[in-house]
Amino acid sequence: MQAEIICVGTELLLGHVVNTNAAFLARELALLGFDLHHTCVVGDNEERLCEALARAIERSSLVITTGGLGPTLDDLTKKTVARVLHRPLVHDAATSAALKTFFGTRPYDGNQEAQAYFPKGATIFANNHGTAPGCAVTADNGCLVMLFPGPPRELEPMFRDMALPLLEKKMGASIVSFMVRTFDIGEGNAATRLGSLCEQQNPTVATYLGAHNEVFVRVTAKAATAEEAKALALPAVEEVKRRLGDVVYGVNVESLEEVVVGLLRERGEEVATAESCTGGMLAMRITNIPGSSAVFRTGLVTYANETKTRLLHVPSDMLARHGAVSEEVARAMAEGVRKDAGSTYGIGITGIAGPDGGSAEKPLGLVFLALATPDETYCCKMQPKGIYRGRNFVRERSAGKALDMLRRYLEGKPVQHELI
Repeated sequence: MQAEIICVGTELLLGHVVNTNAAFLARELALLGFDLHHTCVVGDNEERLCEALARAIERSSLVITTGGLGPTLDDLTKKTVARVLHRPLVHDAATSAALKTFFGTRPYDGNQEAQAYFPKGATIFANNHGTAPGCAVTADNGCLVMLFPGPPRELEPMFRDMALPLLEKKMGASIVSFMVRTFDIGEGNAATRLGSLCEQQNPTVATYLGAHNEVFVRVTAKAATAEEAKALALPAVEEVKRRLGDVVYGVNVESLEEVVVGLLRERGEEVATAESCTGGMLAMRITNIPGSSAVFRTGLVTYANETKTRLLHVPSDMLARHGAVSEEVARAMAEGVRKDAGSTYGIGITGIAGPDGGSAEKPLGLVFLALATPDETYCCKMQPKGIYRGRNFVRERSAGKALDMLRRYLEGKPVQHELI
């Protein structure tokens, strides 16, 4: 079946917003078996959008639009779809009630209420991550038109939770996917290890670069029923885990920090953090997880040497002798925060995030990470093996590395005690 994507928004045309929605939807449609023949971006102009929609509906079995569903005057997508399909916009009382509940005591006017109108005959997709609902409506020629909000954090869960079952029904098949998440391996290296697995057709195995510079492997199977698709996918998931080894930190989990918090909760243990170059990034990732208060004792950002000495009891002569960015200081930070917080574990991070401050002896991107446990203190040295990749890369990578060190220890795997 032929599919088409129309992304609506002048901000996309001007480059003010990167169009990640088209890439996401293209991958999802390919997994379902749709042939994506066209994608386009249309500004907030009713006539041009009308022209693009009419052409797409005439030549495709599925047309997906993104954006233009909100409360402002330039949100024209529903109105234009209704015009092209010769359908009136009708009010949905349940959506109106949900919107009013969402806004509570905040101002609610006719612009907001416009989000409760849909082309006649539409199936409504509730928005659990924002205000603008999506919908699906079938044209007279049988083309299925699906409308989604523009923000990816709203579109992606709406597609997976509400649109996917309709599309599976249209294709006469069920799709099951597993996300194998990893840390400390590059996408190219992961693909090399997976080898021929990435050439399979059903299930498919593909690598993707995710958030925080992580790589995940998506295993997707297609069959008549969800049970049959799962049975096809699971052996491939196990083979992916076998080939990648202990860089795998979970399957169908949200994040590395979720895994770490879960492991700590299971063991009834706690962690405290002392950060320099990461500026609290590690503590933020841990405390983003619901229930982390049961396992997180304290987080200190000790940027200045004086603060390292005053709060973490790092000896001033150690700082003078080895410098703040050193194995000795990272160890002292981890041990100091563990002792001060009374936690099971302490983590210390110190490094040169850049873009200034590097030297031949201590280059940009050099980071020392230490994990203090009840028995011993582990230390890891992160040093760029290629070009310096920027301040944010170094900081994100360091926070992830610290989490992975703790994850490995809790799972009884090598923590990389040797400096690398």
